[in-house]
Amino acid sequence: MTMDSAPARHTGQGGTGPASGSAFAPSPQATARRSATAIHPPRGPRADPSRQAVRPHRLRRHGSTTGLLPLLTADVLAAVLTAAALPGPALPAVAAAPAAVLLAALHAQAGLYRPRLAPSALRELPALAGRSAVLWCGAAAVVAAVDPGRALGWSTLLTAVCLQVLMACAGRGLVNQFARRGAVRRPASALVVGPGAGTGAVAVALHSRPEYGLRPVGLADTADGGGGTTGDSALPVLTTHEDIRRAVIQNSVRHAVFTRPPEADERTASLVRLFHDHGCRLWLADPAGTAKVTGMRVAQPADQLWGYAVQPLLPRPARPAERWAKRVIDAVLALVALVAAAPVMGACALAVRLCDGPGVIFRQERIGLYGRPFTLLKFRTLRADAHEAATRWTVAGDRGMSAVGSFLRKSSLDELPQLWNVVRGDMSLVGPRPERPFFVAKFSTVHPGYEARHRMPVGITGLAQINGLRGDTSIEDRARFDNHYIDTWSLWQDLWILARTAASFFRFRLGGS
Repeated sequence: MTMDSAPARHTGQGGTGPASGSAFAPSPQATARRSATAIHPPRGPRADPSRQAVRPHRLRRHGSTTGLLPLLTADVLAAVLTAAALPGPALPAVAAAPAAVLLAALHAQAGLYRPRLAPSALRELPALAGRSAVLWCGAAAVVAAVDPGRALGWSTLLTAVCLQVLMACAGRGLVNQFARRGAVRRPASALVVGPGAGTGAVAVALHSRPEYGLRPVGLADTADGGGGTTGDSALPVLTTHEDIRRAVIQNSVRHAVFTRPPEADERTASLVRLFHDHGCRLWLADPAGTAKVTGMRVAQPADQLWGYAVQPLLPRPARPAERWAKRVIDAVLALVALVAAAPVMGACALAVRLCDGPGVIFRQERIGLYGRPFTLLKFRTLRADAHEAATRWTVAGDRGMSAVGSFLRKSSLDELPQLWNVVRGDMSLVGPRPERPFFVAKFSTVHPGYEARHRMPVGITGLAQINGLRGDTSIEDRARFDNHYIDTWSLWQDLWILARTAASFFRFRLGGS
């Protein structure tokens, strides 16, 4: 078990803000430009202002990007027609379906179904040829093993590969052509995000080249103090989170084009969550072509936007089956732990009642998954006449802490009631430690990436805690460890963290929550 966070030792960073504090500060020039150029009015039912998302929506396929289903259909048809066109009974009909599924899996592994601003079947030709060769060589090996009399010869094998590549290219080219025409007729609204003149240049490229299917409706200026974007743009310049959120809702924005990596600075990184919450697809248009994105997968090969290297920014796979398995494991282990720890919890409750008076369980509001508040349960560690405020840190050695409370804090036994939070689904066994709303708002404005910790269910223990980051340690370090845990999450990592936590459970440590 672990203990909650304690105040960081700030190094050169200061200042706090309210819970609704903006990460951008509007400049007079930006305000004037916004007043002169109004945001487009809502259009249609999708512009409902009530769409204030709490958790990310599933990404919708709009505008310039080619849909998955048409490309998948073209690939499957190419495989089926190729098998049907081969001379003689080269491949049993029953093998067509498994071959099509295997081909789709090979293409998905190669990223051939990822979104593209400028899709080209000819640029995908090497990947298509390689996977077609793998498919037909595998099919030939299986047929030769099952029925040697129907083994495919080298000429038949070469014909199958060439024919499938030809039909796949033709089908994908047709799909891309229809997608480009649809993108020109029905462009999707987009915001261009970044500082300086490069943002305006990308917006001009999108506006003048309708074949990309993105219609810029505003510039999200992330320059320090605002005003970093050139003033000659006819688009509104948005400098605050509230302006950007309003523009996303009113214009049904479905795409956000970043001109620098999202983690390049705190202002830019803070917008990733906003766009994900509203179901926007993220792109990186890097004028220099040298950006390296960490924490997000970058598709290869690179796409282009009128000469700018552009990449779809893809979050790590949701892996719903593994997340469901994590929830089941949490609930089962928490129930078993509650039963096993019942005698210890009874002894702790009795000690608190006898030494510190009535009120054994301490309840406090904390922030959980996607910023939702919940009530956290702990054994009370302060005396009955002491009060643990929602805006004040309490650590081991606090004057209001009794000897029993200090023992519970140092041994982390005070956190055993949180097993019930896990059973209820408020928390997980492993995840970022939850914090009080006041400090979540404070740290989110001071430490880059702190708010992103809420992408995962909060936990009793975590990667930061097993590395000694508890008590009076750096909040920035904890946020970095928590985000690394989320970016590299796996069930095995959870089990490893639980094992490390169990090994140190009864070691007394200085510090606490």
